Amino acid sequence: MELPRIIQGGMGLGISNWRLAKAVASLGQLGVVSGTAIDLILTRRLQAGDPGGHMRRALAAFPGRQMAKRVIDRYFVEGGKPEDAPFAAKPMVGDKQSAALEELMVVANFAEVYLAKEGHDGMVGINFLHKIQTPMLPSLLGAMLAGVSVVLIGAGIPLEIPEILDRLAAWEPAEFSLHVTGASEGHAMRFDPKSMFPGERPELVRPMFFPIVSSVTLATMLVKKSKGEVNGLVVEDPTAGGHNAPPRGALKLNEAGEPVYGPRDEVDPAAIQALGLPFWLAGSNGSPEKLQEALEAGANGVQVGSLFAFCEESGLRDDLKREAIETAKRGESEVFRDPSASPTGFPFQVLTAVGTLSEPEIYGKRRRMCDLGYLREAYEKEDGSVGWRCPAERPEDFVKKGGKEEETPGRKCLCNSLMANLGLGQVRGGEVEQPLLTCGKDLSGIGKLLGPEGLSYSAADVMAYLQSGVRETAQAL
Repeated sequence: MELPRIIQGGMGLGISNWRLAKAVASLGQLGVVSGTAIDLILTRRLQAGDPGGHMRRALAAFPGRQMAKRVIDRYFVEGGKPEDAPFAAKPMVGDKQSAALEELMVVANFAEVYLAKEGHDGMVGINFLHKIQTPMLPSLLGAMLAGVSVVLIGAGIPLEIPEILDRLAAWEPAEFSLHVTGASEGHAMRFDPKSMFPGERPELVRPMFFPIVSSVTLATMLVKKSKGEVNGLVVEDPTAGGHNAPPRGALKLNEAGEPVYGPRDEVDPAAIQALGLPFWLAGSNGSPEKLQEALEAGANGVQVGSLFAFCEESGLRDDLKREAIETAKRGESEVFRDPSASPTGFPFQVLTAVGTLSEPEIYGKRRRMCDLGYLREAYEKEDGSVGWRCPAERPEDFVKKGGKEEETPGRKCLCNSLMANLGLGQVRGGEVEQPLLTCGKDLSGIGKLLGPEGLSYSAADVMAYLQSGVRETAQAL
């Protein structure tokens, strides 16, 4: 199998959608869909009337017809809900999940991968955040049912994933450790894939696994201690968009209030290469020069997100794309590595943009709540059961659940705001949730792609730009 030079970043929620992944995979590189909250995205696409019928077409191909039918019957609204009406809620993810929620996760991940693979024989991957643990097992099954080529996972230590992929491919029960703050004993999510298909089951192929790492130490641990096979590594530095790994050592902030990274956070490509696996470099690598440098350093290529985030095929709202492109062309983009925005506690890159939660006035007007729950923290209650809390909810609610009030200032509800990025924001009292944009530090490639007159560009344009003048040939697995 020929490995890609370019991995299109798995940007959630829904920015790396099936259209974008399909466009990249059709051109011979690794197209990646984001699996983060894809169950929620499916329900809202269906409630919006499923424009183009794509979701229903994918669900018609799902091997469990009755399962897919139950999802459509529950959420599809012919012609779409009224614009001023709220989206119907779906069950929140948690440590105890109903059969209906597990079905929704399986079906949603299948649909996104199926559509991304439709009509070509290129490679399609799916990206998950390890931090979002509870949907992981049924989500992986859904992606595998659609024939996903690669699973990529960051934001944590995905040591158990290789064995889980092996077990699911064999239709065997799988277990995934659940981190519970203050727990006196271990907790785990358990999932039997046969429960989804008690009768005849389709054959599954175990996808490759590329963990996203930020240190040689983590890469070495995953390669040497995973019970299953790790097939490649994506090595990400702190300039990448979305969530970043915290700096090593004591947290220090610069004058702007951003976490300071130092020599301990740098990754030596030679040390990664010594592990003997294919690897790709990520973070400010969106140029032909950076791709060439990566190849000369022994990497198979690069992972690129931000250039794809603003292309025609991405899931980002068109008005947000236009503003970001125009700002980048003027060289005025401001990306702030916010140490407080994400409920996860990980630094989160925020693009300053008018009309978004990056503006203090807009952030201050939003009523804090947690009604989607993907980034909640599990904690152990006094009776030993598992509870859930989020530092982006009302501080008084968070504190009642044992959280510390000092963890709440500046937190933003990424679940709701990132849905608003797609045009699928919740409506409350006639008001729509406001967006929050994330991207990498370097957006200079947008101006180089477009020139002085261009206003938009395609995924194919990104691919052509990145590969212009590159001399090395792709490597084979």
